[in-house]
Amino acid sequence: MHTTLITGASTGIGRATAEELARKGHSVIGLARRDVKDFPGRYIRIDLEDEKETRKVLSALAASCAIDGLVNNVGVVKPAPLEEINLDDMRKVFDLNVRVAVQAVQAVSPGMKERRYGRIVNIASLVVSGVPHRTSYAASKSALVSCTKSWALELAAYGITVNAVSPGPTATELFNTNNPPGSDGYKRYAGMVPMKRIASPGEISAVICFLLEEKASFITGQNIYVDGGASVGPPPA
Repeated sequence: MHTTLITGASTGIGRATAEELARKGHSVIGLARRDVKDFPGRYIRIDLEDEKETRKVLSALAASCAIDGLVNNVGVVKPAPLEEINLDDMRKVFDLNVRVAVQAVQAVSPGMKERRYGRIVNIASLVVSGVPHRTSYAASKSALVSCTKSWALELAAYGITVNAVSPGPTATELFNTNNPPGSDGYKRYAGMVPMKRIASPGEISAVICFLLEEKASFITGQNIYVDGGASVGPPPA
């Protein structure tokens, strides 16, 4: 049985991934700050913005569990036009989106090296290609893609793969709250996608789960767009 740790596991893509992995027989450990019900595995409520508490929890998990899969999913957006970017907000975005991933990999990679097996998936975003009002978020996710490539090179000799998944617009709880189905915002995002629709969290988690499988052993250092073709170009007129 594989044991997979997921940050930001309470809702959206993280929760969909946890449910799919549990169906596949993985032992799942989820970290997030919300209270949840019926989580498909072990759930630890933690504010990952707290660096010291994050280190404490990750160290304890790495010492007590043979974690061989990691999904770095937790993230925050804080959109703003260029002229209105708050630097404290920008620091918070980088801290949560990048620092937590670094801490998680530092915690679990020694055990993966010892067992000479591991799967790490970093959740990036379509916005790494450039989106207005997403400077902080896009820059942090671009940093995560860069980390993916560096970590893949460092860990390849140990049988550990490291990949990124970059979703396009996805119907998570947060997305639907900000862009209810049928709203102008929802239609605008769907209009950016050649497939003319928004992804479901399950469509994203399917790719994540594949990259966590044993048979995905020769894929590493890649950033895989799951975006209905949006990263290729705009829909035909």
